Amino acid sequence: MKTQKELIAKLGNPYTALKTFEKKWMEYWDIPDDINKEIPALPNKVYMNYLIIQPFEDTMRELIATGLHKEIKTWDGCFNVRTKRGQSGISVHSWGIAVDLNAAWNTFHGKVSWSNEFLDVWRRNGWICGADWSKASVDGMHFQGDNFVPA
Repeated sequence: MKTQKELIAKLGNPYTALKTFEKKWMEYWDIPDDINKEIPALPNKVYMNYLIIQPFEDTMRELIATGLHKEIKTWDGCFNVRTKRGQSGISVHSWGIAVDLNAAWNTFHGKVSWSNEFLDVWRRNGWICGADWSKASVDGMHFQGDNFVPA
């Protein structure tokens, strides 16, 4: 995982230069019809960092191909400039490189409802899964793509 300092160095600080950051990195992604048809919980468009669009699309297509997409019940967000829950650091959602899914079934510090196979698809596609974090910080709804931010 990249540190906050590394993300600021590469992407900028969304708190101090939000308009510049958005203009350079953020994009409305029209979710392809085939994905929307199979995963109706996803919105038609998502405002996200362009660096994670292709990895997210690839992950959704692999989930569909394996039938695991049926585990997705709700879309719970991507871009949101804010601090980390219970901390002072900047959330990776502030850079538009994280998504939350099935929040009601995967509460912060709560039980993770995803199957291991579902999580393995995300991991294989380069995502960091909040389900893998220590028991004290587990966040099963959270998938972050800072691995897609070049060093």
